[in-house]
Amino acid sequence: MKKVKVIYNPSSGRQSTERRVDRLCKLLLDDGYLVNKFITRQKNDAMNETIKTCNEDWDIIIVSGGDGTVNEVAKGIVKSERKVPVAILSSGTVNDFANYMKIPKNITGFYNMIQRGNFIDVDLGKVNDEYFVNVAAGGILSNVGYQVLPETKMVLGRMAYYIEGLKEITLQNFEPIELNIESEEYFLDEEVLLFIISNSSSIGGFKKLAPKADVEDGLLDIVIIKKSGVQDLANIFINIFSGDHINHQNVLYFKSKHVRLSTKQNVPIDIDGEYGGKLPASFEVVPKAFRIIV
Repeated sequence: MKKVKVIYNPSSGRQSTERRVDRLCKLLLDDGYLVNKFITRQKNDAMNETIKTCNEDWDIIIVSGGDGTVNEVAKGIVKSERKVPVAILSSGTVNDFANYMKIPKNITGFYNMIQRGNFIDVDLGKVNDEYFVNVAAGGILSNVGYQVLPETKMVLGRMAYYIEGLKEITLQNFEPIELNIESEEYFLDEEVLLFIISNSSSIGGFKKLAPKADVEDGLLDIVIIKKSGVQDLANIFINIFSGDHINHQNVLYFKSKHVRLSTKQNVPIDIDGEYGGKLPASFEVVPKAFRIIV
């Protein structure tokens, strides 16, 4: 008999989340699985429950929530000695990592995936003492994820992010960040509007923001958008949909195992949609640290 721990965030996504989780649990129970459901209430609940689960004899963790909830489960896995396979049931407003991995969203398809039990070990990113499954970023639009109120996310869904993004573009004057970039590949000072350190290619709902990213290559993808005029910036963002933005003269795109970013300015970092401290910071890849069912 396989034992399954379900960790889910009831405030992530629309109000159908609980019904979907309950339907999945019923399918598992009817098939002879032992199922325990844990509901998160506050920050770090998912991480702490994952650590507890890994220290016991559970076979699978199913996490249902947005990127922030998945991030906490991944951190719990890293902090544990036993690497329990994780299945990601997307239910957040934006779950970039689950979308990138093409994990089934419908319950029947997801249940069939659990039954097959195929898994892979994927990389994680690390920034100072924090970890990220998908992305760490700073600059224009990077703080939209944690500025959108939870109740707004539930009512408007993905549209809440775009509305907040438009508000931010309207309100700010694009003051560039005077950024120092240190890695094996580059050592330079640059005025930038946005930096993205990515593990996967899908970020903020844009599927090709880091178009060459691969969660199994042992590298992080770095996207730097340099100081640009309005016309250049518009051109860059239009081309993000096709991935051609990386060929623009004002975009620096490269892969690295480690990069350090520093500035004298007050620049916050977004980690998988949550506030993650400020620069300076060192970013590095942690190869094959997270086992997921696919």
